Amino acid sequence: MDVFSDPLNREVYLTGFLWILKLTLAGGVGALVLGVLLAAMRVSPVPVLRAFGTAWVNIFRNTPLTLIIFFCYFGLFSTLGVSFSDDIDLNNFWLGVTGLSVYTAAFVCEAIRSGINTVPAGQAEAARAIGMTFRQTLTMIILPQAGRAVIAPLGSIIIALCKNATIVGTIGLMESSNAMKELINANGDAVVPIFLVFAGTFAIVLIPTGYAFGWLANRLAVKR
Repeated sequence: MDVFSDPLNREVYLTGFLWILKLTLAGGVGALVLGVLLAAMRVSPVPVLRAFGTAWVNIFRNTPLTLIIFFCYFGLFSTLGVSFSDDIDLNNFWLGVTGLSVYTAAFVCEAIRSGINTVPAGQAEAARAIGMTFRQTLTMIILPQAGRAVIAPLGSIIIALCKNATIVGTIGLMESSNAMKELINANGDAVVPIFLVFAGTFAIVLIPTGYAFGWLANRLAVKR
């Protein structure tokens, strides 16, 4: 296409998707770590931890992601002075990762908790009977089986995270949605081709990702 024959336009396009991939990777890691901790809290024998985990999930699952991203920028950065870097793009990137992580962690938590519920209760009881602590039971017996049971749901969450990452553009990061907007503003007669390229790129990345997670889920499924 004529639009993407220009090296500058190609650079805008590639840079936008590179930011999306970075947001997805960093946000996914943060959400997974936080989500596992929240899931552990939700099944903890300590009432305070269960209450905290439940409150986190209910609050963040029912709050629009746009509001969370805005809070990270206008609340944490602009008002409270929380800064991750002097570079504005890098700072906006980490603010976006923070918002994506705390939001997505709520969904990861519920997916993992559903996996924990698939593990027979007798296994936890047997672990307690031989003197294993709650932490040992959770990390050595429950979570390994729960993780294998929720690979497909986690894949869906990662795919949603990749698409949600475009919202970070609202705080100024030049990711794919802002890149598409810039190219459309500069090439108004090529709106449809520009849209098709950006939409097609997401499809090329995410459709095989969905199949890969589905294959992995079947490959590692717990046989009962």
